[in-house]
Amino acid sequence: MSKKKKTVSMVVFAVILVGLLVGIILTKPHHEEPIREVMKDAVLHESAKVDLFGLATVNPGLISAYTVTAVFFIFALIVRIFVIPRFKIMPGKFQMLLEKAVGMFEDLAVSNSPHRNKFLGAYVFTAGAYIFIGTVFELFGFQVPTTTGGVIALPAPLADINGAISMGVMSYSVIMSGGIAGNKGKGILLTLKDFSLPISMSFRLFGALLSGALVTELVYYYMAVSFVIPVFVGVMFTMLHALIQAYVLTMLTALFYGEVSEPPHKKEKKSKRNRNDNLNPEVE
Repeated sequence: MSKKKKTVSMVVFAVILVGLLVGIILTKPHHEEPIREVMKDAVLHESAKVDLFGLATVNPGLISAYTVTAVFFIFALIVRIFVIPRFKIMPGKFQMLLEKAVGMFEDLAVSNSPHRNKFLGAYVFTAGAYIFIGTVFELFGFQVPTTTGGVIALPAPLADINGAISMGVMSYSVIMSGGIAGNKGKGILLTLKDFSLPISMSFRLFGALLSGALVTELVYYYMAVSFVIPVFVGVMFTMLHALIQAYVLTMLTALFYGEVSEPPHKKEKKSKRNRNDNLNPEVE
């Protein structure tokens, strides 16, 4: 029986392999522009512009950002009105999943910023969820018409440099707010000391997400790997970047927030107490 199963599995694998090879040979992708232009447009979006309700022409990443934000807002509203009031002591699957996600980011905030972490926990949860869902959003392949008469699949919001910079600056502002709340003017100085932080955050997000998009474009472009393989490459890069970048940005934000919001230690009082204890030892 085991031999039969092995034989069947080998036959199935061989059929799939032959099907892939036939598909690769028969597939003849048609490209109207050279690979250089394709890669350039994937980065700058100069020709693939989208009309925003007749008001302006914008990058498709902005449409993606609006769409993901609207989905988040509607989902949060539904959960708050219809789901949270029905939470039980013995949680169901959805309640357990939601509590686990919130608890994970709350633990991240508490472990990195034990003094001030309520707002930090809410922010890192929102930022991490936005990065993850926004990155996975491009897998759905929603298409919109461009101003040139073609169509384009909506990319991840943070694959646009403007979206990545906005996320970096927002995270830096949250870190500065923690410094102001914890140390007032000194907190501002502590935050400004790491002035390169928003730049590094922004370009880390942009570079990581863009690299996945460019690799996928390359795979689609060349005939030898343009059949079935791009699906696996696109999903793999997208999921990896979604997980890694959500973790990296939230971890960095929580870490720097904890550093600048930590209250100053009162060393003088401690040293005076130690002196008094040495001068007046207790006699048992």
